[in-house]
Amino acid sequence: MPIECEFLGGGHEVGRLGILVKTGKAKMLFDYGMSATDPPKYPMPAPPMDLMFLTHSHLDHCGMIPWITSRYDIDVTSTSTTKKVAAILMEDSIKVAASEGYPEMYGKTEVKQALGRFNEVEFGDTLTKHSVHVRTHSAGHIPGATMYEVTGKRTTLVTGDLHTLDTRLVSGAKPVKCDNLIMESTYSGRNHPDRLKTEYTFLKKVHEVVDRGGKAIVPAFAVGRTQEILLLLKDSGLEYWHDGMGKSVNKIYLEEPQHLRSVKRLRQAVTRGREVKNYHARQRAHEGEVIVTTSGMLDGGPVVSYIEAVKDDPKSAILLTGYQVEGCNGRKLLDTGTMQFHGVVEKVECEVQKYDFSAHAGHDDLVAFAKGCSPEKVVLMHGDNREPLALSLRKEGFEVLLPMNGEKFAL
Repeated sequence: MPIECEFLGGGHEVGRLGILVKTGKAKMLFDYGMSATDPPKYPMPAPPMDLMFLTHSHLDHCGMIPWITSRYDIDVTSTSTTKKVAAILMEDSIKVAASEGYPEMYGKTEVKQALGRFNEVEFGDTLTKHSVHVRTHSAGHIPGATMYEVTGKRTTLVTGDLHTLDTRLVSGAKPVKCDNLIMESTYSGRNHPDRLKTEYTFLKKVHEVVDRGGKAIVPAFAVGRTQEILLLLKDSGLEYWHDGMGKSVNKIYLEEPQHLRSVKRLRQAVTRGREVKNYHARQRAHEGEVIVTTSGMLDGGPVVSYIEAVKDDPKSAILLTGYQVEGCNGRKLLDTGTMQFHGVVEKVECEVQKYDFSAHAGHDDLVAFAKGCSPEKVVLMHGDNREPLALSLRKEGFEVLLPMNGEKFAL
């Protein structure tokens, strides 16, 4: 009996992922997120299902889970780290919707209800229901990120977001033998620069900015990226502050050492830095050398006030550490040298640089991962330019599927 699948979102695009998989008697949903665009984009409505699995806590994978659990009697399987961080991001999405005037898809009551439906697992665990065995593996993307190996008559691996190289924060994912591979393709056609060279170049620039009397403002995503940057700054000899939502994520990660490469190193990175705990500390941080803060795309968060304070200072620098989506303040800054402050677009005179600290596998790494899994079929998802990766995989002899959202397909 074939495995029936459908993308409710995130098939031919990056974001709002939702994957329906029906094998034997079990109907499963993997992830159910929203895209944090303006306005937000949501997946297609999900039908009733028997099992639900969350790969990780980023909003484009977890953001619509309260919508699901408020409508269906369903548990959500994830690691404990994923559950805790998802709680922060789902609650924050309510605040963002209210402040921006977006439709309210759920409230705090629904988030609390959703968190009560989580079934926590660890890497290497196997869950058996409806004659289907589901085994968990590390995805290497952020702490707690999980790949799910579904075994019935055939084995299907759902990667979620994937990174195969070791970073300072987490170890890279390892291939899992399977018949079908449902794999992300965010960086199809693109490879990342050497990570160690990127780290060296970043630190060199931070020192350069401080030595010339400027301040280094480092916008960073709260989940994963903030911690990577703190680990990088840990032994730099620089005074660095950390502010924004990343502080809450730091605490969660330190409570969940099983999902880190080294809890000792992360604790050192957090404690050697100076945490902004109140208004007075934030005022002192403005006088600091280096400030790591949210939001990573410069759309709100403390980073806006920090940049506003240095925007006319050519000695200071804004060092972007993550992807800047079309339409966000960070992309505007890169493209035009301007940024929006309190609804007003202003010129930014300080230096702007961008560094690739991606937590996604690059093109060649994805090809190598697929070869290690040795599947008969590969389904590419979570990508807006899947064709280059499909071509490379077909050259390796794989049958590759590129389904669109809403298109049913069989494995």
